[in-house]
Amino acid sequence: MTLDLDAYFARIGWAGSTDRRPTVEVLRSVHRAHMLGIPFENLEPLLGSAPSLALPDLERKLVRGERGGYCYEHNTLLAAALTQLGFRVTLLTARVVLGAAPGDIRPRTHMLMQVHVEGAAAGAGEGEPVSWLADVGFGAHGALLEPIPLVVDTELLDTPRRHRLVHAPHDGPLEMWELQTDKGGYWEPQYEFTLEPFEAPDYDVINWHIATNPRSPFRQALYAQRTLPGLHRALSGRTLVETADDGTVQERELSGPAEVLRVLAEDFGVRLPEGTVLPG
Repeated sequence: MTLDLDAYFARIGWAGSTDRRPTVEVLRSVHRAHMLGIPFENLEPLLGSAPSLALPDLERKLVRGERGGYCYEHNTLLAAALTQLGFRVTLLTARVVLGAAPGDIRPRTHMLMQVHVEGAAAGAGEGEPVSWLADVGFGAHGALLEPIPLVVDTELLDTPRRHRLVHAPHDGPLEMWELQTDKGGYWEPQYEFTLEPFEAPDYDVINWHIATNPRSPFRQALYAQRTLPGLHRALSGRTLVETADDGTVQERELSGPAEVLRVLAEDFGVRLPEGTVLPG
């Protein structure tokens, strides 16, 4: 199956649909539109099932349904769209280091991708491929809004955010990359990855583990994120945090499952079937 690109572009509100060449400008604008258009949420794991990563199911849920998803769903969907647009995409996995205690070693469970664009960078020779890191599925305020060139020590101003890529200490045979976010005076590590390719069956296994393991954070609490022009919303359990682009933060506790469902629908664009009962 191929993705219905017209429906996908309508869903994310992408206005550049007349130019579908695999250029950096298209990559940037589609990436940002996806981030602004489809929310992050983990409701399938929270309610006891593993979400399908089959493209027809992703189209039904994220494109045609009023739902979002987590990293495997978002990035599988984006990878399909970019591939149909003519980009060459390599799927990767990362180890999330955001929030990890010193000495903690987390498994590689985050999905992201390397996108190859012909002759994309200033000074690149004709037909010379240039790689970009793309990721629309990282459920955090430090997530990329636009892809970042895979060049060590490069910085990206993906307004209102700022990111950079550095090399991290590593004992393995491949270089370890680390994505960092500017937190207003210091660079906060988000995740680490190598450029080893992964395939769809790898994510089937990782997705099932993350969605069904009782110790997985996605089984234990609700997480929803919505990036909007000028504002980022995050819902963790019953705690709603809204962060404006100027750094102003508002936080409040929701009263219970009924208000959580209402806020998901009205503020995050996530509408669940009638009769859905949330834990707690």
